[in-house]
Amino acid sequence: MLRDAEVLSLLTSRRPNHSLPRAFYTDPDVFQVDLERIWYRSWLFAAALCELPKAGSYVVYAVGLSSVLIVRGNDGVVRAFHNTCRHRGSALCRSAKGTNPKIVCPYHQWTYELDGQLFWAKDMGSDFDRSRHGLKPVHCREIAGLIYICLAEDAPPFDAFAEQAARYLAPHDLVNSKVAHESTIIEHGNWKLVWENNRECYHCSGNHPSLCRTFPEDPKLFGGSSESGSSAALDQHVARCEAVGAASAFRIDPQGDWRFVRMPLLGAAESYTMDGKAAVAKPNSSFPFKTAGALLKFSYPSTWNHFLADHAIVFRVTPISATETEVCTKWLVHKDAEEGRDYDLTRLIEVWAATNDEDRVVVENNQRGILSPGYEPGPYSALQEGGVIQFVDWYAETLARSLTGRELVAAE
Repeated sequence: MLRDAEVLSLLTSRRPNHSLPRAFYTDPDVFQVDLERIWYRSWLFAAALCELPKAGSYVVYAVGLSSVLIVRGNDGVVRAFHNTCRHRGSALCRSAKGTNPKIVCPYHQWTYELDGQLFWAKDMGSDFDRSRHGLKPVHCREIAGLIYICLAEDAPPFDAFAEQAARYLAPHDLVNSKVAHESTIIEHGNWKLVWENNRECYHCSGNHPSLCRTFPEDPKLFGGSSESGSSAALDQHVARCEAVGAASAFRIDPQGDWRFVRMPLLGAAESYTMDGKAAVAKPNSSFPFKTAGALLKFSYPSTWNHFLADHAIVFRVTPISATETEVCTKWLVHKDAEEGRDYDLTRLIEVWAATNDEDRVVVENNQRGILSPGYEPGPYSALQEGGVIQFVDWYAETLARSLTGRELVAAE
């Protein structure tokens, strides 16, 4: 079993601007360290607020061994709790989502209010104190229609991210949206490979024919690389969007945890569709023009998102094992948009449904190659894979800080 010191030694042995040593993509012990040192201590995107439309609406989100129940209370507040009964630990909600007036354990029917307080427990005696057996809370924050949770006892700072998210997402009315379609796939690859693939378009022309109709491959246009220099086209697009009050300029957290940038799509494209035209006639944004491009947002380790003038796409990454990752994708449209009138579902989802499956193939093939004893870390392209370098550096620094309390000094 790899110890923390051995994982740290592997980190310090990595070559800058190269892929990670094999164990980081394959070893179950490293995967467990990832869970404990990153996933259980970070703010994680869990759901869209519109998935909890009324009191009693809930979703369940599992990360590692933790199952989290997220529920809207009678007061309208969204809260999160460990999905385990305070009696003998049974899972409270077995379905992934639903609506209930109270939270009832299926085992012995202990019953909880939507705010987590224990309401009723049968035959527990006169000295039983219900107030001491409420559900255990999980940190939960809602910002601009997105719900984040943190499993740590003491959650890291969130306000700086929340402030910027509110600014950049202001034109996108996610609160008054709905999920038009949800897709969940399992990619047989390490979660870091899923992220590395996402953070570059070096592979796009050879793998994503549908996406390349509208998504620019030039890293200058989507903040993909600090090495690629500035782009007049990006600057002009940002200026045009900010002129109508939409925060758009490239902004990244000093520690690299999150990033925002609003990029133009190719030519006169309005949305991710095969013909480049808007997919939804009733948009869930306030943009006065359709060619607002896409606001690209990521917040490590759990989510990247694309917010367009007509709809939004939110992606949630969840590690399952050292070589398995769940990717959940949701297409959000205005709550009053009617399928068949305001949008055609096939047309809305076909580009990213195809892209997700193509990415699954890419990631799984990458994982197969890394499992080979012949694998050794290779160099990244500073021009095309600057986003990958940023992610891998973030991962290494975040893990090292958690293990040692100080910054990582990498090998030269």
